[in-house]
Amino acid sequence: MEISSIISAIVIGLIIGLLGRLLAPGRQPIGLLWTIVVGIVAAFVGSAIAAGLGVADTEGVDWIEWLIQIALAAVGVTALARTRLGR
Repeated sequence: MEISSIISAIVIGLIIGLLGRLLAPGRQPIGLLWTIVVGIVAAFVGSAIAAGLGVADTEGVDWIEWLIQIALAAVGVTALARTRLGR
């Protein structure tokens, strides 16, 4: 994996994570690093789901894939925040 791929994964993870965090209800007591990690995982899993549904490669912007990724990030941020609150 090249350094540019790693940097782009981090940037995309940050964007997906932040958008998911904005959609998550309530306050999330997790840091920026966890938000990025959740965003990266949501981006990879969302891409796999979109590919499975056949909506990953469309002309123009892949809006459905982005929506899947952001929804997964919101669920991930909410789940992580709830586990952190339980401590």
